[in-house]
Amino acid sequence: MSFDGSFLHALRNELDDTLTTGRVSKINQPYPNELILTIRAHGKSHQLLLSANPTYARTQITEIPYKNPAVPNNFTMVMRKHLSGSILKEISQPANDRVLKFHFTARNEIGDQEELILIIEIMARHSNIILVDQATNKVIDSIKRVGNDVNRYRTILPGSTYINPPKQNSIDPFKSDDLDFLSKIVREFPNVDVLAKELQHNIQGLGKDTSLALATKLHEPGDLIQHYKTFFDGFNHPKPTISEVANSKYNFTAFPYPDTFNNVEYSSLSVLLDQYYHDQVQRDRVREKANVLIKVVKNQLKKNKTKLNKLTKELEATKKADNFRIKGEILTTYLNQVKRGMTEIELPNFYDENNQLIKIALSNQISPSENAQKYFKKYQKLKNAITYLNEQISSTKTEVNYFENIQAQIELANPEDIQEIRYELEQQGYLKNHEQHKKQSKRRHKANKPEMFNATDGTEILVGKNNLQNEQLTLHTADKRDTWLHVKDIPGSHVIIRSFDPSDQTIQEAAILAAYFSKARDSTKVPVDYVKVKAIRKPNGAKPGFVIYEGQSQILVDPDIDVIKTLKKE
Repeated sequence: MSFDGSFLHALRNELDDTLTTGRVSKINQPYPNELILTIRAHGKSHQLLLSANPTYARTQITEIPYKNPAVPNNFTMVMRKHLSGSILKEISQPANDRVLKFHFTARNEIGDQEELILIIEIMARHSNIILVDQATNKVIDSIKRVGNDVNRYRTILPGSTYINPPKQNSIDPFKSDDLDFLSKIVREFPNVDVLAKELQHNIQGLGKDTSLALATKLHEPGDLIQHYKTFFDGFNHPKPTISEVANSKYNFTAFPYPDTFNNVEYSSLSVLLDQYYHDQVQRDRVREKANVLIKVVKNQLKKNKTKLNKLTKELEATKKADNFRIKGEILTTYLNQVKRGMTEIELPNFYDENNQLIKIALSNQISPSENAQKYFKKYQKLKNAITYLNEQISSTKTEVNYFENIQAQIELANPEDIQEIRYELEQQGYLKNHEQHKKQSKRRHKANKPEMFNATDGTEILVGKNNLQNEQLTLHTADKRDTWLHVKDIPGSHVIIRSFDPSDQTIQEAAILAAYFSKARDSTKVPVDYVKVKAIRKPNGAKPGFVIYEGQSQILVDPDIDVIKTLKKE
């Protein structure tokens, strides 16, 4: 997979056809490195995504809905100030590089027309989104500011002169007709892998897989120049494809490359990118937003598991309590045989069937009766400890289960769910309520809506994605006659079937949802309990999301992503 200059060439053509002459109606920044411009063009609104994410940097039209922050940041406000209502004139790509320039015409505060360029540089961790005043070539602002302490060649700060990325000493395959080098390097490098590397050095905008595909094409029988032109013509007439490659990995390309299989074509490059990146990017966004929460949960799990191990060992040691009691009683019975100053004594053990002798250690600093009392005190101490240790073990196991549940919820969460999990951890005292969250936390007591699905027969199925949603759904939203589902003894979502008498198929589909939205999503034959909501109750003082129930039935299901997709409510 290469989001290289050649793929970007094909994407530029697609964006140009769809967006040029459109007007910017909305600008939002849902995530730190991503900007969404809603552009109304040709009678339809399109979401243009520009991402400077270090791993998933790209630009595309996206159909995926985004939830925007309640308060826009400074960069968003600058973009809105300069680009709201502007017209997209053209989209250019310098020299087949991984750079796109969106040329806008806008009106400034006093109504004068100004030309602006919104530039996205797709360069891994150096990716950036930069707004430039075309007349002065000055940077207005950028999503990542780069000072001269980071890069002396290019500073990207408001007011600095915009400098293009360093130019490569290679040809643009879509503009240059000088192909004299081609036959020479094909002769000099007959090995496909070596030729691919040489092509990357000579031709601008070739990623590793694209250069390898070109090298393979050039080794086919026939006219070399024609093979070259045919290959790059594929980017002008794309057939967006996701293909399976070696080691069960998947790759996206502008058209099918050689040596791929299970090719799936899409209606556009943007649709392809939505499909390819959606799950990966969601996980990355969740990790980015939940970084602090993940650390808290890991630390709490480690601490409580260590504590549980220690308590278990201490409880094991209490099994010796009866030995101390027996020795105390034997000493009391044979007290006349114990002399002060003795360090040990062997006495008949009347608890033993054969009345064998038992060796008892003594302190020579205290009297015989005090030695007996010492053993009784040890016995009583351990006996009292058993009750305390069992209580501590129970509460520690509850903590472990709670944080394993939170951990599973983070893994299953959408980015917008993370704030609810943070709020819960703050309310439970596991996370400090920082100033930037205090106002939001005070007013945020209402959980987001659960995820909605439709069973095959049309019955609505609701899935809670975290403890706040689970409690709201099960204890407040659901009718007492609805059916409640949850995987047995495994962290997961509460699932509600909005029907008083669901069919067996609907129960099975809801159980698949419960299994998929749980820690058991990668397992098979997952046991799922189901029962009427009226049988569910929350014990006093229980952790958020914890409920108990009785009278349940059980079904075994396999989590199936294909079934989940068919049930998803649009």
